[in-house]
Amino acid sequence: MSGTTLADTFRARPNDHGHITEAFTGRTGLGWHQPSPAEAAEGRALSVVLPARNTAYALPAVLDALAAQKSAGAVEVIVVDDASTDQTFEIARRHPVVTTAVRLAVRSGAAAARNVGARLAGAPIVLFLDADMVLPAHVLADVAARATPDAVLVGFRHNVAYQGTPCEGALVPSGAPRLEADHRVTWTPPADTLLPYSGITLSRPLDGRPLDATDDFQALGYGRFYYDWDLPRMAVTALLAVPRERLVDVGGLDEEFGRLGWGMEDTHLGAALIANGCLVIPLRQAVGFHLDPPDAGAQWQSKLAAWPATLAHYRLLLARPAPAGRGHGFATTTDKHLTDAEVITR
Repeated sequence: MSGTTLADTFRARPNDHGHITEAFTGRTGLGWHQPSPAEAAEGRALSVVLPARNTAYALPAVLDALAAQKSAGAVEVIVVDDASTDQTFEIARRHPVVTTAVRLAVRSGAAAARNVGARLAGAPIVLFLDADMVLPAHVLADVAARATPDAVLVGFRHNVAYQGTPCEGALVPSGAPRLEADHRVTWTPPADTLLPYSGITLSRPLDGRPLDATDDFQALGYGRFYYDWDLPRMAVTALLAVPRERLVDVGGLDEEFGRLGWGMEDTHLGAALIANGCLVIPLRQAVGFHLDPPDAGAQWQSKLAAWPATLAHYRLLLARPAPAGRGHGFATTTDKHLTDAEVITR
C-alpha cells in the first residue's frame, strides 16, 4: 500500500477477531470475557506503564491494586512522572510494586510519558494504565493470558466522583466497577448537536450501545462507523494492551498531541496499529474504577477547550502515510527525554 494515507490503510483492514478469541477458549477452556485465574498468565510477561501528572490523590490506591493482582506471569510496573508539582514521584519511587520510577525533567505530555515507559519496558506486551485507574485483581492475568503479537486489547473504565481527604487521598468505591458505565458501552449523545469527530448531527436522542451493536468492535472493520464511533476511537489508553514491537514500529504515540492539549493521541495510535495489521479486541471483564480528581469539572472544561486543536492534528496525520519502520526515531526521541530524567530501578 505504498503511497496511500494512514486513513486509506486502516480503512482497508478488517477487524474479524473470532479466530483469536475462539483459539483462546479452545486452548484454555476459559471464555474470552471470563475473569482469569492467576495460573492462566503463567509464562507470560507484561509491562505496565503508568504516565502520571499530579495524581498523588489517586496513585497510592492504583499501585495498591496492582500489588494485589493475582497473576502467575512476570509483571513489571513503570511509572513515568511528567514533572508533577505534587508528591506523585515520591509515591511512585517508594511503593514496593513499582519496578521503575521515572521523573521527566520538564513537562512533556502523556504521550511522551507513555513512550518513555514503553522504551524501558522489557516485556513483549505493554499495558498502558492511567495513574487514576484502580483495577480488580484479575485484570493483569486477563490481559497476559490473551495477549498476542497482533492484538490490541481494550479495557474499560467506570468514572467515579472524587471522595477523600487531602491527607488520605481518593477513596475507592466498594463493589465491582460496572462495564456499562463506559461510554463505549452505553452512549447517550445529544440531539441537534454537531458531533465533531464524525461530523454528524442526530435528529433525536439515541440509546446507543457501541460495544454490543458492533459485535465486540468486529463490525467497525474497514473504517466503518457506529454513529460517532469508529475502530481507532475504541483504543483508549486508560486501559489498553499493545504489542511492544508494533508500538515501536509505528513510532509510539505522537507527542505533538501533548503540546497542543488533550485527547486524540490514543485514537491516532489505534489507527496506526490497525494500519500495521493489529486487531482491536475488547475485554469486557477488564473494567477499572477511574478516580476523578477533586477539580474534575475544571479539568474537563480545560480538556474540551483543547480538543479542536488535537482533532485537527489527528486529521492531518490521517492524510499522511501510515507510520511504519520508525523504531530508530522512537528510540532517539525517548532517549532524549531520559537524558535529564531521574530514573530509579529496583
